[in-house]
Amino acid sequence: TMKTITIDGDHLTLEDVSAVARQDDRSVKISAEAKGRVRQARQAVEAFVAQGEVVYGVTTGFGHLKDRLISPDQTAALQRNLVMSHAVGVGEPLPEDVVRAMMLIRANTLAKGHSGVRLETLETLVEMINRRVHPVVPAQGSLGASGDLAPLAHMALALIGQGEAIYRGERLSGSEAMRRASLKPVELAAKEGLTLINGTALMAAIGSLTTYRAEQLSHVADIAAALSLEALQGSIVPFDSRLHDVRPHPRQVDCAAYMRRLLEGSEFLRSRHDPLRVQDAYSLRCVPQVHGAVRDAIAYARRALEIELNSATDNPLIFWEDGRPVALSGGNFHGEPIALPMDCLAMALTELGNISERRLNRLLDETLSEGLPAFLIKRSGLNSGLMMAQYTAAALASENKVLAHPASADTIPTSADTEDHVSMGVTAGRHAREVLRNVETILAIELFAAAQAIDLRRERAERPLRLGRGTAPAYELIREHIPFLEHDAIMYPYIEAVRGLVERGELVERVEAC
Repeated sequence: TMKTITIDGDHLTLEDVSAVARQDDRSVKISAEAKGRVRQARQAVEAFVAQGEVVYGVTTGFGHLKDRLISPDQTAALQRNLVMSHAVGVGEPLPEDVVRAMMLIRANTLAKGHSGVRLETLETLVEMINRRVHPVVPAQGSLGASGDLAPLAHMALALIGQGEAIYRGERLSGSEAMRRASLKPVELAAKEGLTLINGTALMAAIGSLTTYRAEQLSHVADIAAALSLEALQGSIVPFDSRLHDVRPHPRQVDCAAYMRRLLEGSEFLRSRHDPLRVQDAYSLRCVPQVHGAVRDAIAYARRALEIELNSATDNPLIFWEDGRPVALSGGNFHGEPIALPMDCLAMALTELGNISERRLNRLLDETLSEGLPAFLIKRSGLNSGLMMAQYTAAALASENKVLAHPASADTIPTSADTEDHVSMGVTAGRHAREVLRNVETILAIELFAAAQAIDLRRERAERPLRLGRGTAPAYELIREHIPFLEHDAIMYPYIEAVRGLVERGELVERVEAC
């Protein structure tokens, strides 16, 4: 049964974007109120053309050509030329989920009724989502300043029956994909080309999907840390609420509470009064402080994105003044409100990977692991165990440090210096997305190692030991997919199996059901 998400320009959420992008049982429709606003704005555009008013992008050229006037009989050709000339993206095609999210976000922006698109054009874009016609959109080419011009132009090409699109798994010409989906390509009218390509839909799409997954990943990191803490016979004391109440960063407090719940009832943790081990290493003891700060960065990204999802981001925008339409030129297309949160998110997730890799190292180093065998394998020497798994985690952690360099710190002028400051928002989002994937793998390796360490610890215990309330189901899920290693084996399928549990949300779902 299809579940319908209604767009009205004001209420789109990260959850909606993720559902439409990544699930097959979602359809999209436009609210009746939004349809009325779209029609009204369109009437304004037609009045501007009929009256010969000078309105940027409607009766003028674009960018540095803003002062070149266009006659009314050339306005349609102007829009078609704009889309074709701006489709200059390069690189690998964007993933299907990103393209669907981009289309949805652009449709919601147009539904606000400040853009001047015809209702039938908006409805065709929505039907492309519903019938799963996915334009082929190269990943590179956006500066994130006058919006995501090149990527959105590739989206618009398919809408007008040009370019390429994927339909039912087959890469086709835009016209053929539309024909097979029983959709009629759009003949662009005044302002519509500009309306379709001038905005932040791609950076918002990448950002929304990445942030939504990052929220889940922050819980995975807590689960991995808790399981490692048990495997290393760490202390519960650093998660005592009294410590965090006197440094009350809300998400630090939340993380400490979550760790206490995960570890509730654990028999692997050491006594509070062990005179030989007064304190744990920072990677164990400072989990709430580090993971909590990461949660803050994720929350910042969510807040910025949920504003952006429901914003009018093209130019010019149409308003009403004393019953008459006015077109205001501004800079709502500039991506800085998304670029900065995405850079912050990439840096925060990099830290999540850094601290996970350090916990992993402690599990594998026999001088640090409190009695566990070297590299978590019996007969080490003959067997290398998880030695190389840490190499992979270290490689990904170091790669993340490069990706975490802030894209928004860079700018380069374009369009003969008319567009002289850019955000690089899509680059920031792409980097954050890549960091997230790397951290998913680093955490998967930590979970793999922690489960191995738990079994080795149990073998050496004098009696059966019980895991915590949240770590027990996490351990059991891991063991449903990968075995305990008695000796060396080909391990990359095991790493990928655990990474899949992380990416699909199964690990968090299993833990939070208990």
